[in-house]
Amino acid sequence: MYQVASEDHLAQVVFIMGPTASGKTSLALDLAKHVDCEIISVDSALIYQSMDIGTAKPTAQELAQVPHHLIDIIDPGMTYSVSQFRNDAERLIADILSRNKLPVLVGGTMMYYNALVKGLSTLPASNACVRAEIEEQGTEKGWPHMHAQLTVIDPVCAARIHPNDPQRITRALEVYQLSGRPLSVLQQESSGPIPYCVAQFAIAPQERSVLHERIALRFTQMLEQDFAGEVKQLIERGDLFEDLPAIRCVGYRQMWQYLSGQLSHAEMVERGIIATRQLAKRQITWLRGWDDVVWLDTFAADNVNLILKLVNK
Repeated sequence: MYQVASEDHLAQVVFIMGPTASGKTSLALDLAKHVDCEIISVDSALIYQSMDIGTAKPTAQELAQVPHHLIDIIDPGMTYSVSQFRNDAERLIADILSRNKLPVLVGGTMMYYNALVKGLSTLPASNACVRAEIEEQGTEKGWPHMHAQLTVIDPVCAARIHPNDPQRITRALEVYQLSGRPLSVLQQESSGPIPYCVAQFAIAPQERSVLHERIALRFTQMLEQDFAGEVKQLIERGDLFEDLPAIRCVGYRQMWQYLSGQLSHAEMVERGIIATRQLAKRQITWLRGWDDVVWLDTFAADNVNLILKLVNK
C-alpha cells in the first residue's frame, strides 16, 4: 500500500495535480531542473494522437526537456480505460525507479489518480433483487446445493468456500449473475493502492476568477493556433464521430459542432470556455475531498522547494 510522504518518509513518487490551466506542466518542468525525473502524464486527453492544440499538449521543446510517458499513445478512434492507465502507470513507475529516477505524475484526470491511491475493483455492486432470489433458492434447496452450482461456474472460488457458508456463496453467485464472470477471475483483476511513498501536490490560483481568466486566454490561444484546422482534419478522416471519448474531450465537441454547422462561432467559443470551466470546477471539487494533498499557489515562487523537501532523489 502506498504511504504518504513526510519529512521522515521521503517520496518515491510525486503527484502534481490540479485543475486545467493551473500551471501543472510548468511546475513539473521547473522541478525537472532540480531532480533527475521522468514525467508520466495523468491526462485522459493527452493520450490521443493528432490532438495537440485542443489538449494543450506539451510542446516539442517541453517534451525534449525531460522524458514524458503516456502521451500520444492511441488513435482518437480507440478507447483507453482507467484499468489500462493503472497498469501502464504502475509499469512505468517501477521502470523509472529501477533507473534511480523520480517518477513525477502530472495531470488533472482525477479518476486516474484515484485508481493509483485507492486501487481498482472490478466487482459489481451488490444487487438486492439478485441476492434475494439466490437466498430464496438457498433456503428452498439447501446451501450445499447452491455450493454445487458454484462449483460448476467457479470451481476456484467454491474450493475456498464451505458448503454451509450462505453469505459467501450468495456473493459469489451474485457476482457471476451480474457480470457473467467468475468471482475468482474478477478478484485477480482487481488491484490495491500502489506500493510506494507518494507526495501529493495540487496547484491552482488562489482566486477562482484568475483561473477563469487563464482558461479563457488558453482557449483564445488555441483558436489562434488553428484549433479549427486540427478538428477539421479529424472530421475529414471519416471514421470518427461525435460521441467517441476523444471527441468528447473539452473543446473538441464544441469545435466539432461548429464545423458541422450545429453552432455559430460565438456559440462555440462560449460553450468551449464554459465546458472548460465546468471541468476545472469538477477537478477542484474532487481535490478538496482528497486526502493528504499539499496545495500550492500557481504564482508562488517557492513551489519547487516545497516539493523538494519531500523528495529523496
